[in-house]
Amino acid sequence: MEHATERIDLTLRINGREHRVAVPACATLLDTLRDALALTGTKKGCDMGACGACTVLVDGRRVNACLTLAVMQEGREIVTIEGLARDGTLHPLQRAFIARDALQCGYCTPGQIMSAIGLIAEGRATSGAAIREFMSGNLCRCGAYPNIVAAIGDAAGR
Repeated sequence: MEHATERIDLTLRINGREHRVAVPACATLLDTLRDALALTGTKKGCDMGACGACTVLVDGRRVNACLTLAVMQEGREIVTIEGLARDGTLHPLQRAFIARDALQCGYCTPGQIMSAIGLIAEGRATSGAAIREFMSGNLCRCGAYPNIVAAIGDAAGR
């Protein structure tokens, strides 16, 4: 099984910076972010694309990093939770999550925020019902949903 250990050299653009990594061809973007690049804000939840804890933005679109191969991301712009704050100032959505107390244990929070940024950019944060529908792929075991929806609504200017 020589192919199982074969590594591929990649240059990934993450949070505005280029990163050179050598990963197995089967490495997910999630494992590459966490293990090869120590960007541990993106969480591993179900590892099956069902919980949304691993949500990142790729070229501005919401992506489950656990279902995405790292080798397919060369030439794309990847944004993780670590890339949101600028010069020590939190992103407006991060501030809204804090203001609305839209977290409890915090495990799902990075994926919730990244998915919400994509949702707002898609123009789908038009109502509480729409936010709930289009955020349904992001699970919160603590049940902070009402505050998450309110925070997203605030950040979207509703």
